[in-house]
Amino acid sequence: MLINDVRKGYEIIEGEKFMAPSPGMGHVNVTANLVTIIGGYARVNKLGIAFADNLDVHFPDGSLFQPDFIFISAAKADLFIDKRNMTLHGVPDMVAEIFSRSTMKRDIGIKKDIYERNGVKEYWIINPWSESIEVYILRDSKYFLDDIYQNYSDDELKQLTDEERAEVKMEVPVTVLDGFKVKIRNIFGWYFE
Repeated sequence: MLINDVRKGYEIIEGEKFMAPSPGMGHVNVTANLVTIIGGYARVNKLGIAFADNLDVHFPDGSLFQPDFIFISAAKADLFIDKRNMTLHGVPDMVAEIFSRSTMKRDIGIKKDIYERNGVKEYWIINPWSESIEVYILRDSKYFLDDIYQNYSDDELKQLTDEERAEVKMEVPVTVLDGFKVKIRNIFGWYFE
């Protein structure tokens, strides 16, 4: 019964049902870019598989989510993916959630706690309005903030001092893919550079 509800746009968080709103264009663009860039790299190198939202993930603690982006390493993909029911059972290696106004509080709160508790190795919280990404890495069963990565326009970069510009990180490392890096502009952009 609850599984059918999730496929209609709901998530189950600690036994409570939450409606998942339809994503906006910016959200859809970021999700597609993550799947194209990270998923494409992983596929070509036979490292794993990436999925976009609207796919049920059954976590060991009973939580049932539809993360905006999911990466599963090749080592556990066959054990994790239920091809018959097109659902995932277990813990992805990496998950990303893209803020919407109605979900951002859960993304930085209870969902982050549940991903940490279940052992998701890397968690990205993406803010499409500020074009920033908080990257959390799991160490000793706890999340630690790796960094906050910010997309800067060319005009914004010109306004920075040389010292500030030297500190700007233009790429985000994907730790679960041994530090493969993604240009921030390609995550938020409508076209790849």
